[in-house]
Amino acid sequence: MRVESMHLRRNLSLGLGGALVAILILSGIFGPLIAHHDPLAIDLRLALARPTSGHPLGCDSLGRDMLARLMYGARLSLAVSISVVALSLIIGSMIGGSAALAGGRVDSIVMRLVDIVLAFPGFLLTIALAAILGPGLTDLMIALTAMGWTNYARLVRGEVLSLREREYVQAANTLGATPSRILLRHVLPGIAGPIAVQATFGVGGIIVAEASLSFLGLGVMAPTPSWGNMLDAGRAFLLVAPHLTTVPGLAIGLSVLGFNLLGDGLAQLAGRRS
Repeated sequence: MRVESMHLRRNLSLGLGGALVAILILSGIFGPLIAHHDPLAIDLRLALARPTSGHPLGCDSLGRDMLARLMYGARLSLAVSISVVALSLIIGSMIGGSAALAGGRVDSIVMRLVDIVLAFPGFLLTIALAAILGPGLTDLMIALTAMGWTNYARLVRGEVLSLREREYVQAANTLGATPSRILLRHVLPGIAGPIAVQATFGVGGIIVAEASLSFLGLGVMAPTPSWGNMLDAGRAFLLVAPHLTTVPGLAIGLSVLGFNLLGDGLAQLAGRRS
């Protein structure tokens, strides 16, 4: 019964999480085909309009269609989160993997640097860095990547330490392969499972971080649609037009839930295979 329960939980997590993530991805890709309105078009006659057949999710305080803005916000959230996770993964994998292969003082120095960064509250440090760099999409991605690479460095280092004594890694080292070649060709493919799980959880975390920074005015700036700045713009009309905050809030919550469920399912699948 316990095994069957674990199988059911894994399948439910993978199925539900995969469905939510697929909906998010499809919304980002095909958003303009679903929402026929311009997300930046202002029509004050429709200001704070409630959902109708022409505007299924209503309109904001400037009469802009909420469905169109939600779809374009999904595209931006996906682009930012996937880009930040990819950059963090590349930087963290190279630093953590190289430190593990080098060993000795190099490994000690690199990991003390990682520990120093992790000693600070991550989101507060991201806010400080974003405030220094200023608002904007590029600066937002730099701030998020500057904090995100450390988790991948620790993960990859730990996995590499467990794999570097394997015969095929030792053989490659004996044949004169460089540390970077050993890392890319022989080590990273063997730890793809744990990295995929961490990256999946990471995307959900970046979606929340991007929305939070945009809500605080440190991320994507208006009029560019972002779920964070949509929440910020709608909070002044919380009582008269609750859909302005409910719509982007649900989008953020369901997206994070989808990636977390997918990551949980992948983690259980990887644990079953290991």
